[in-house]
Amino acid sequence: MISAIVPAYNEEAAIGRVIEQLRAALAGVAAEGYEIIVVDDGSSDGTAAIAAAAGARVLHHAANVGYGKSLKDGILAARHDTVMITDADLTYPVDQLPSLLAEYRKGFDMVVGARSGSHFDGSWLKAPLRLLLKLLVEFTTGRRIPDVNSGLRLIRREAVLGDLRQLCDTFSFTTSLTLAFLMKRRFVSHVPIPYHQRVGRTKVRLIRDGLRTLQYIVQAIVYYNPLKIFLLVSLACVAVSLLALGLAATARWPIGYLLSGAGLLAAFLVFGLGLLAELVRQLLDRERS
Repeated sequence: MISAIVPAYNEEAAIGRVIEQLRAALAGVAAEGYEIIVVDDGSSDGTAAIAAAAGARVLHHAANVGYGKSLKDGILAARHDTVMITDADLTYPVDQLPSLLAEYRKGFDMVVGARSGSHFDGSWLKAPLRLLLKLLVEFTTGRRIPDVNSGLRLIRREAVLGDLRQLCDTFSFTTSLTLAFLMKRRFVSHVPIPYHQRVGRTKVRLIRDGLRTLQYIVQAIVYYNPLKIFLLVSLACVAVSLLALGLAATARWPIGYLLSGAGLLAAFLVFGLGLLAELVRQLLDRERS
């Protein structure tokens, strides 16, 4: 049994077809039962009415509060333990559900549709920003991740419920979900999928949402593995110290020796704070368990 959750904000042009495609896909793999939940995130158009007419169960937000908050409410309202999430703009091929489900049934806690194609590559600005975020998440988790923030996923509801409070309420929800699962050593797999052109206008603001995602990644490192970010800063201090020492020796810049010493001292202090933060994290984990 599967609960399919679709967050939607002013998606009247596509929501009807999304539900139609979901019904066709779910009927083929979830004969024992399924539900489609559309979370209307304060839409000002006919999104909710179209979704209800198409037979979806519609949850309403009085105002637009965010993609992540919509998915959280949908997950809490879901009746089945296998949760599918997808977008309301026809970008994701829900007909790939059988492939994701076959992988999920191997025992994974989450299976992610890893996107490909020209519509996924995006603009000259979007591609490097996505690569930067991908590298940061891979640094945080220590694992290769084909697609950090894909919106097509199968998730074991029981596994995600305990993490909902820490997950992001906005566009970065899927990134934060990836981080949470991998940092807690849950079983995550990726299945390649095509990615289509969206119907309607995008709600994503590249710079704003990119910076929010970057902020959450840093917060996640501090929350799940604080020593890693303190070690990174400590190494940066060592690099500055060596650079200052090199300048002092080659360019006869006396103040460089002072800066070099200060950099090494800062490196030791930052690393010590990292050890303390790691100890606090371990104590909190023990208290929670």
